[in-house]
This record gives sequence, structure tokens and C-alpha cells, in this order.
Amino acid sequence: MPQFNKDELKSRLTEEQFRVTQEKGTEAPFSGEYNETSEEGTYHCVVCGEELFKSETKYNPGCGWPSFWAPSKDKAVGEISDVCQCMVRTEVVCNN
Repeated sequence: MPQFNKDELKSRLTEEQFRVTQEKGTEAPFSGEYNETSEEGTYHCVVCGEELFKSETKYNPGCGWPSFWAPSKDKAVGEISDVCQCMVRTEVVCNN
């Protein structure tokens, strides 16, 4: 699993990308660059470049964030359950 230096990541990621990928932040709903995109292609991790999802698995659940019904590769992504605020949410993360 690659390790990335915090200063190097801050120099090449936007503030929001760093906050979301390194500090468990969340984009505001309906605001993300890929929320309404329907272009064909693949989605890669902004940190390590790993292929995570293919466009044909993307769907719009109406919640304001793009969703995918399957990762590109079996172990490309992991899931972290969050049970705060009296609800269960699942964070999907790059396994790298």
C-alpha cells in the first residue's frame, strides 16, 4: 500500500480534495464535479491513481452524490460504517 507525505499531498491536491481524502470531509451535496456527469470512462483515486469505478456502474440515487453499484476491481474500494447522528452511513474509500 503506497504511503503519501502530507506536504506532498497538500501541494498537489486542492484544499477540498485533501479535506475529503485525508481528513474524512464530505463534499456538499449536489456540488461535486462528477455529480451530474454522464460521460463514459473510469473514475480513479485522486491520491494514488487506482481505478475505482467504471461509468457504466454509476447511477443517481437522488442524494446529491454520485453512486456506483460495483467497483472496477474486487478489492479496489473499502467500506467504513458510520453510525453517528442516529443513522447508518457508509463511506467508500480507496483501499490504497
